[in-house]
Amino acid sequence: MPETVTIVEVGPRDGLQNEQQTVSVETKAELVERLANAGLTSVEAGAFVSPKWVPQMAASDEVMAKIKRRDGVSYPVLTPNTKGYEAAKAVNADTIAIFGAASESFSKKNINATIEESLERFRPVAEAAKADGIKVRGYVSCVLGCPYEGKVALDSVVRVSKALYEMGCYEISLGDTIGVGTAGEARAMVRAVADAVPVTALAGHYHDTYGQALANIYASLEEGVRTFDSSVSGLGGCPYAPGASGNVATEDVVYMLEKSGFATGADLDALVETSLWISERLGRAPASKVTLARRAKRTP
Repeated sequence: MPETVTIVEVGPRDGLQNEQQTVSVETKAELVERLANAGLTSVEAGAFVSPKWVPQMAASDEVMAKIKRRDGVSYPVLTPNTKGYEAAKAVNADTIAIFGAASESFSKKNINATIEESLERFRPVAEAAKADGIKVRGYVSCVLGCPYEGKVALDSVVRVSKALYEMGCYEISLGDTIGVGTAGEARAMVRAVADAVPVTALAGHYHDTYGQALANIYASLEEGVRTFDSSVSGLGGCPYAPGASGNVATEDVVYMLEKSGFATGADLDALVETSLWISERLGRAPASKVTLARRAKRTP
């Protein structure tokens, strides 16, 4: 039996949050449902953050109420504070996510708090979720580079990851937010974090800004990581590199994994169809090489 790799689909949240055009609740809910129907077992459905800062996520409560949830599928939502947590709890979220950074500059600019302040802010959220039986996932941004500081010290990545794990996060998603890391750097980073957090509790979140995401995923696979974040059709550009790609496309990750002997449980054909559908809704070409290749093959 092939070894299983879990895909955490972040398209409906991380992928859409920077969209300038307003995406309707109906489209968001259908996107979540299509992705779950394609065999993905974890689909980020929204974020309970201030609509002032992330207007695209303002209707996350409506999306959560509208989606038809499938058995065996988790629908995580981001909750930066206790107010966000209470909103997520009100719509019966099964999993929440808290998001920190390994870079002081990024933390201050992204959530207006130092790393230490952010961890203190997350602690009561994690405690409340634990008391309510809701799973908590942790994100660490800028693990391989920061748009403001450049290279980020590995000990900072380790410190934040360990703090989130000890806080009760069942999984720590290690994010190359600006997509500058290479396979060797990803390998070294995973090894360093795995000394403080079990590798079975680590996930990779690699952006494809410099075309390195698949290589970084494979390097992490070789280090024992078995969960990766991706976004259907490569939704979500890199806000720090205008015009550049951001999230790695789910179709490309699934194609690579399945062809390399791993099982994902995902239906690649259904993902390609979903990629074409959401790209059409957004008025753009898919950013997935697999989807573009499949579309070209079937075009007369």
